[in-house]
Amino acid sequence: MEYHEAVNFLFDLRRFQVKPGTESIQRLLSHLGDPHEGVSFVQVAGSNGKGSTARMLDSTLRESGLSVGLYTSPHFDDVRERVRVDGRKIPESAVSAFVAEAKPYLVERAADGEPLTFFETVTALALWYFDRAAVDVAVLEVGMGGELDATSAVDPVASAVTNVSLEHTAVLGDTIEEIARTKAAVAPADNPLVTGATGEALAVIREESGAVLTVGGARSNGGADSDTADDTDTDSDADVRTTYEGRVNHQEAAVTVATDDETLDLRIPLLGAYQAKNAGIAVALARQVRPDISDAAIHRGLRNAHWPGRFEVMGTAPMVVLDGAHNPDACAQVATVLDEFDYDDLHLVYGAMHDKDHAEMVAALPDVSSVTTCHADISRGEDPEILASVFERVGVPDVETGDAVAAALERTRARADSNDCVLVVGSLYVVAEARTTWTRTMIPKTHRTLDDARATLERANVADEGGRRERAATGVHRSIHTRVQRRQARHLREELLSLGGDCAVSGHESGGELVDVVLMGTLDQFDRLTTNLRERPYALAEVAAELESSLKTSPAAESGYPWEDKTAVMGILNVTPDSFHDGGEFYDIDDAAEQAAAMVEAGADIIDVGGESTRPGADDVPVDEEIRRVTPVIEAISDLDALVSVDTRKAAVAEAALDAGADILNDVTGLEDPEMRFLAAERDVPIIVMHSIDAPVIPDKDIDYDDVVEDVIDELTERVLLAEKAGVPRRNIIIDPGLGFGKSNAENFELLGRADEFRALGCPVLVGHSHKSMFSLVGEEAGDNLAATIAGTAIAADRGADIVRVHDVPENVAAVNVALASRDANRFEDGA
Repeated sequence: MEYHEAVNFLFDLRRFQVKPGTESIQRLLSHLGDPHEGVSFVQVAGSNGKGSTARMLDSTLRESGLSVGLYTSPHFDDVRERVRVDGRKIPESAVSAFVAEAKPYLVERAADGEPLTFFETVTALALWYFDRAAVDVAVLEVGMGGELDATSAVDPVASAVTNVSLEHTAVLGDTIEEIARTKAAVAPADNPLVTGATGEALAVIREESGAVLTVGGARSNGGADSDTADDTDTDSDADVRTTYEGRVNHQEAAVTVATDDETLDLRIPLLGAYQAKNAGIAVALARQVRPDISDAAIHRGLRNAHWPGRFEVMGTAPMVVLDGAHNPDACAQVATVLDEFDYDDLHLVYGAMHDKDHAEMVAALPDVSSVTTCHADISRGEDPEILASVFERVGVPDVETGDAVAAALERTRARADSNDCVLVVGSLYVVAEARTTWTRTMIPKTHRTLDDARATLERANVADEGGRRERAATGVHRSIHTRVQRRQARHLREELLSLGGDCAVSGHESGGELVDVVLMGTLDQFDRLTTNLRERPYALAEVAAELESSLKTSPAAESGYPWEDKTAVMGILNVTPDSFHDGGEFYDIDDAAEQAAAMVEAGADIIDVGGESTRPGADDVPVDEEIRRVTPVIEAISDLDALVSVDTRKAAVAEAALDAGADILNDVTGLEDPEMRFLAAERDVPIIVMHSIDAPVIPDKDIDYDDVVEDVIDELTERVLLAEKAGVPRRNIIIDPGLGFGKSNAENFELLGRADEFRALGCPVLVGHSHKSMFSLVGEEAGDNLAATIAGTAIAADRGADIVRVHDVPENVAAVNVALASRDANRFEDGA
């Protein structure tokens, strides 16, 4: 079964009405062999905050060394976002395998008049995949209520109810007490139920659950937050007491979590007083799941719990905030968080679903200077003219009726001054579309053969196999793979066909989600396409601008870095006793300095100093020892005619290296140390962000990729965005596909051969392949393969790599020069 067929089948189940209870999913799980019986689960229920809490718990448990599954809803633009293992989305191949196995049973149940719903089936998909992935624990966000929710098919080892308010009254009950009773049913057998509920809800939960662990929250000034305003138990009475200390920068807030035995001063990347209590609940659950979890794991886990679309500050000057608030209470919380920022005028981009109380939502938001209404690409979206009327009635002076979200956002950003704030709010669907302004990638495709072109069309889920064969011939010259709205895809296809090109569209038919397209044509056809799209509706002008940018052959030089006009050579200088290729050779400072000078003499543009090995089985090096190794060497070589980078995954080491004279940060974990991105922003230095599954490498770890290149691009997109949001300009972000880190040898060659596709991220590209075991695939000795490394360097340079990271500088400089001369001999003088 192909992926588009599987996902279309899943979304077709949305036509079935919600049917409370777990009997149907229990039968499906039994048909699948009861995969949930071999996994430990945590359920997180509640009226608000359960998604943030689940994400914080997932991140914290992963930081403690566990393999963790995470199931949340809804998703932004890809159903696979709902099911993650160790932070990675479920592969398309797994979705297809599940639907192929479950579909006959699901069709039979529907024929008997007992169909399963979309949520029930996707919940079963999550439980099935967590078993296949052999996770240590899986965190489940409860969909609705608790007792009657599909996630309650499991017996949890720990559970929480974040809070209780009136919601889904037609199903859960008309009173707080009735709703609390259904939510309390998630209580585990062997641990207290963790809850931030208060008042009558807490009384019911105590009655229904028996053992309860309470979490209370307050602002640092002592005033109760919105979750505790009606508290009958004071903060001092709660088992876990949390305090919101306010934001520390535009990305993070300080909170404290205290019990009778300890007080933790923490940072979280989620702003708002209500998030402090969510953090406290996550800490309490983590202690139940893993009693020996360290304070360090809690600190780092919570700080890495990024949750898109929840008061997400995307940039400054003007400040742009995305928040999926879609009810009056959530809009009021957004207003409270905005109070923590200083800005001049507030400009709103507002879109919402037609079944929401727009007047109450608008009343809960702060005063605004202007509003642009918009419509998400989903049938439930409210008409922008109706939304504009709501704002006009409350006296907003400047109301503009927009259409597509991205276009509304672009106009609003252009209207705002640098000290203003632009807020996108009203629906997660609207936020998801707005977020594509920062996350959409235009992946250039080099098709040397018809098989290459057919593979691209297949990866884009183009439905007709015969059509893939016919269209492959048109895709051999210039092709771009990207994702757009279904309505945008229709216009792109019509326009490009009229120009003599072609546009293949995914067979994915689900409304509201992005679909894959492969655009194929000549450069002239693409030029005319981008011109024609500027006058089209549905934010196609913004798509045209992204297309135009992606078609540029190379970014303009801005900072004078060596990689801006050629492929720069980075020489590796390991000052460790145990690196895989040259361990111990340059451990002595004098030896290291001599080697660095020789590399510069041979043509190295950058010297990369590393004090900790990431080879398989390498031991962690303490921060002080790593600093002791690298800083004297950096000081000794900082006067050489080359840039100096430091290869480290620890921000403390990076800071010491910069103080010693380093120019570049090289982070092999892709910003897993949460302080690293802020350090790069503060010092305004380039930072290399590498894709890695584990560092040090865990040998023989099986990672499922649908397409290793596009999957790595997808995951690096969020890491690049994380650095940008911290204040690192994109020109200072260098991306490294991470050859050898969580990829097979064949996948490493795929990354090398398609290095040009990483141009989609708009960042310089580094390829690090030197002497790696990948060359054993072609019969070379692992760890000693100079000839193969030189060949790899030539390929990387030919594919447009901006930096190659190598041990043997003279030979690889020659390989770079040959590759560049083969593309443009005029750059070299005669006799050079």
